[in-house]
Amino acid sequence: MINSDYISFAAARATQAEELKAALGRLSSQVLDRQAAGDFSGEGPIFVGIGASLAAAAAPVWALRTRGIHSWRLGAGDYPLPFPPSEHAVIGISQSGRSAETLAVLTSVDPALRYAVVNNQPSPIADLVDKTIALGNIADSYASTIGYTATVAALGMIADAWNGGAIDEAWSQLPDLFDWTQASVGARAEELAATFDGVGTADFVGAGPAVGSAEAGALLFREVARIPSSGMSTRQYLHGSMESAGRGVHVVFGDTRELEVAHTLSGAGHRVILITNAEVNETATLQVVRLPKLSSAPRAILEALVLQILVEAVAKAAGTEIEEFVFHNSDTKVESPLSGGLTIS
Repeated sequence: MINSDYISFAAARATQAEELKAALGRLSSQVLDRQAAGDFSGEGPIFVGIGASLAAAAAPVWALRTRGIHSWRLGAGDYPLPFPPSEHAVIGISQSGRSAETLAVLTSVDPALRYAVVNNQPSPIADLVDKTIALGNIADSYASTIGYTATVAALGMIADAWNGGAIDEAWSQLPDLFDWTQASVGARAEELAATFDGVGTADFVGAGPAVGSAEAGALLFREVARIPSSGMSTRQYLHGSMESAGRGVHVVFGDTRELEVAHTLSGAGHRVILITNAEVNETATLQVVRLPKLSSAPRAILEALVLQILVEAVAKAAGTEIEEFVFHNSDTKVESPLSGGLTIS
């Protein structure tokens, strides 16, 4: 059963625009304060997380590397510990602040290099790390909505500010663009969701900064719509994975090589939803969701919103109960005084 501390997916979606706007102000202030204190300087950061938290770091890493700053994102449970000595700051990402793998990585890192982005304070990770950016204990849904988008914003602003950078002006435009996207895509929700009628699988494919959106989309459709899904980069998809295209849906994010991928798949009779800022004509098998041109992290938030609208409509059409998870894994979260012993995310 769902943790009573969580709100429903529908309720989280209904309040997300307002909550995100408020979070952007809080996050900007925290990031600027940390920047003024000299915390966001030196060797580029290594982001560590699990699941959606790891996906949230893709666009920020792209932004940092675009600025010539070395940065990586690593699955917190995918490498041996202790973490090797390094001059790079390690930023642990965990909305609950209780992710066992992320906590283990941070525990093994030099305290001076520990950073974190969390929603819940107090929490084991927030208590371990002095240099924390906090989302603000925002009420979130079990399959994350506002928790994910606010995390992308926090990480994106950190990437902006690293080594003396300026906070992107796009963040001030985001609330209006978020409302526009919610209205325009929401009006097409049933039409877009019909693309998933009768399918057994879904591929989510994105370029560069949108790899995180592809990964988050696959996770969201597994969690919410129970559709076996994969998320990968465009180039990985082209190197063999595309060969198994069949009775599924292909959700493609991007504006360059992705246009050809979408046309190739749809031309072969496969169902495609293309999320892009390019002008592309629709066909019987290709639907297009156009987004405004934005830098990588703000755009990732709009991509996440499209996915949330879409998965909610798909689940509704299939009669799938969003608020229930099938499996409970007791070793992915550590207990905290506020968790009541619960180990769900």
